[in-house]
Amino acid sequence: MEDKIFFDNAYFIIGTAYAGKSTLVKELAQRHGGIACRENYHDDYPEHLDSIEFPCLTYTRDISDWHDFIRRSPQEYKDWIDGVKKECEILELRMLPDICSQGKPVFVDTNICIDTLRSIAPSDHVLAMLADPGVSAQRFFERGDPEKQFLYSLIMEEPDPKTAMENYRKGLELINSQEAYDEILYSGFNTILRDENRSIDETVALAEKFLGLRGEPEENAGLNI
Repeated sequence: MEDKIFFDNAYFIIGTAYAGKSTLVKELAQRHGGIACRENYHDDYPEHLDSIEFPCLTYTRDISDWHDFIRRSPQEYKDWIDGVKKECEILELRMLPDICSQGKPVFVDTNICIDTLRSIAPSDHVLAMLADPGVSAQRFFERGDPEKQFLYSLIMEEPDPKTAMENYRKGLELINSQEAYDEILYSGFNTILRDENRSIDETVALAEKFLGLRGEPEENAGLNI
């Protein structure tokens, strides 16, 4: 049975933390007169979420003590993240028809799973970006965004901050495992590996080529696995 293409004017960016997805989506939208659906754009879903239908997404909305968030075991943290991704996919698929109907290219930093992407978009409209699996756990709190600094402050308030930090990092390591990395790497989608020596402009140009927005990819510039 032939796959149906629902979003032929959308370009989906998948991958791991610290690979540059958010920056790429912003840059592509600016350069191509498109719409940027950046990380967590589903937060703008207009309807109130039901905690029964969306238990993972409403967990932080309804939480009474944020210290409970950082005290979860690594496996509980990973299970919650996996649940969040599935629920985000539901919201994204509800929101995207409206966004794509505006007649502009749409660039999406997405939680939609690989199997679903294969059925809703051309294969050359999906690009994977990967950073080393160990990067997220090591650099998670280096970014200055309020959410991460809030979590850091919670960990520092714990009776034993060192143990609390070790527990939280173990959860990050589970989420950003080699297995998760390999699943994306061998998905069959064009892939760009993080390279500290490559400029933003060079990364954007490479992405444009892979996504059919400009020419052909340069030899050895990325991966097509």
